[in-house]
Amino acid sequence: MKAIILAGGLGTRLKPFTEVIPKPLLPIGEKAIIEVQIENLKKYGFDQIIVATNYRSKYVESFLGNGSQYGVGLKFSLEEQQLGTVGPLSLLENELTEPFLMMNGDILTKANFKEIYEFNLKFEHSKLTVVTKEIITPFRFGSVETSGDYLLNVEEKPELHINIVAGIYVMKPAIFSFIPKGQRYDMNVLIEDLLKAGEKVTIYRLKEYWLDIGRYDDYEKAQKDMNHFL
Repeated sequence: MKAIILAGGLGTRLKPFTEVIPKPLLPIGEKAIIEVQIENLKKYGFDQIIVATNYRSKYVESFLGNGSQYGVGLKFSLEEQQLGTVGPLSLLENELTEPFLMMNGDILTKANFKEIYEFNLKFEHSKLTVVTKEIITPFRFGSVETSGDYLLNVEEKPELHINIVAGIYVMKPAIFSFIPKGQRYDMNVLIEDLLKAGEKVTIYRLKEYWLDIGRYDDYEKAQKDMNHFL
C-alpha cells in the first residue's frame, strides 16, 4: 500500500525552530516527527511512502534516505513552487494507480491507518475519505439563554464540541480528474469541487490520540506525549 506525506510546508508558526530545520524533522524524543509517522505507516502495512517536499527539500531527503532503515521504500517528490495541500498530488498521477493514503507531515497520531484505508474501499464510488476528529474546547464566557427581554439560564463556560479535518485522507485514482496540474490547490477547494459535482465524500471518525503540531504549545505537548509511541 502507498502513502504520501506532505512535508513541504514552511512551518512559519514554529519559527525560529523551522528557520533551520523543516517542521517534519523537528525532534520529539529521539525521533523526528516524520520518522514516527513512517514507522506507524509501516506498522499498518504501508510499505511504499512518497514524501512531497519543497522547503529545505535536500535536508529532508538526506535525513531520511531511501527508507531502508525504516523497512519501507521511500521516494521524494519535489514541488518547485508551493502547491498547497492537494496540488502536490498532480506530480504523482502516474505513480498512484491504486487507492492511497495521504497525510500532513505535522501530525502525531495513534490512528489505525489500515482501518482508515479499508474504510474507503467499502464505498466503491467515494473518491475521497476525510478523517475527522472531535475536539473539545472550553469556551471563555458564560452562555446565556434568553426569551425576549428575560434571562432563562446561564451556562458557565460550556465546552465546545467541534469536528475538525484531521489532515489524513484516503483517495482513489479517479480523484485526479479534479486536480489541476502544476497549480496551487487546497483540500477545502477539492472538497467543495467534489460536492458541487455531486460526488459523495465519506468521513472516518477518528477516536484515537491525535495532535496537530502547528504551534509552539503543540510542539511542547508532543514532547510530553511521546511516551504514547514508545
